[in-house]
Amino acid sequence: MKGYRKYFGKKIIWFLITFVAAILLNFILPRLMPGDPVAAITAKSAQGMTDASAAKEIYNHYAEQFGTNKPMYVQFFTYCKNAVRGDFGLSFSQYPRKVSDIIGSALPWTLALQFPAIIVGWIIGNVLGALAAYIRKGFDRVLMPVTLFFSSLPAFGLAVILMIIFAIKLKVAPISGGYGYDLIPQFSWQFVSSVIAHYQLPFWSIVLISIGGQAIGMRSMSIYELNADYVKYSRFLGIKDRKIVGYVFRNAMLPQITGLALSIGTMVGGALVSEVIFSYPGLGSTILKAVSNSDYPLLSATTLIITIMVLLASFIVDIVYGFIDPRVKAAQFD
Repeated sequence: MKGYRKYFGKKIIWFLITFVAAILLNFILPRLMPGDPVAAITAKSAQGMTDASAAKEIYNHYAEQFGTNKPMYVQFFTYCKNAVRGDFGLSFSQYPRKVSDIIGSALPWTLALQFPAIIVGWIIGNVLGALAAYIRKGFDRVLMPVTLFFSSLPAFGLAVILMIIFAIKLKVAPISGGYGYDLIPQFSWQFVSSVIAHYQLPFWSIVLISIGGQAIGMRSMSIYELNADYVKYSRFLGIKDRKIVGYVFRNAMLPQITGLALSIGTMVGGALVSEVIFSYPGLGSTILKAVSNSDYPLLSATTLIITIMVLLASFIVDIVYGFIDPRVKAAQFD
């Protein structure tokens, strides 16, 4: 256990360093964007006013309320103190709505879409890759070009292709949104069926991208393991092929667990783009609105939430990897 404490201690230290760096970047980068959002809010509130001093007073009121008139380091410590309590302030673009309320309405949509899609893509991709390595012949010749095609496609490209084929041409799926625009969210079959229908295209656009990369990785690792010396020696001893294959694929799965953590990391990039393409009411669309309107509090909060989810997922995978990888186990006992 002493070795494990050292292994886990390193992982925790790197997790904390990355977390602190993420908080700094989440705070600083949005504030480097051009434009003055407080001036935009003041322009809406002071519309039609001719008194410049009154408009200036309104501007100072909003600057005081949002804290933008204070030094940057004061804003940062206030941001950290409020973030611990789950208070991210008020949104610039949707004033006076709270940022926590906006995220609270968008986060369930993202979690319900992203995590199932990534897990399903990871499982299907690994199964197909293992079969391609073991069966080879015609199955491998067909699977490899298909997986290479999907893995090389950008997330937004596949999303657009699926939208054109199934939504515009065949008209078998809705074009955008999380549910019908004529429906009110409620627990009814009409609303649930609409949510399921709108769920399909964003879901499969993420799954197909995940399948491609995972299948290629699993196929390469399985072929490497099938040609390893311990496999040849086991067959020479007369051990049943089914038992050997079980060990082969278990060893080949180890790097794929790291691939799962990297796939979860793509939520920040490609996977959220699918939400934007399909106007899905998740964090992707929320981030786009925040960037378009220079909404610092909303942008900082959404990127912070996503960063925390990705860091936690990667940290949990690292901890699990330490228990299941025999090489890590041996290193800790040594």
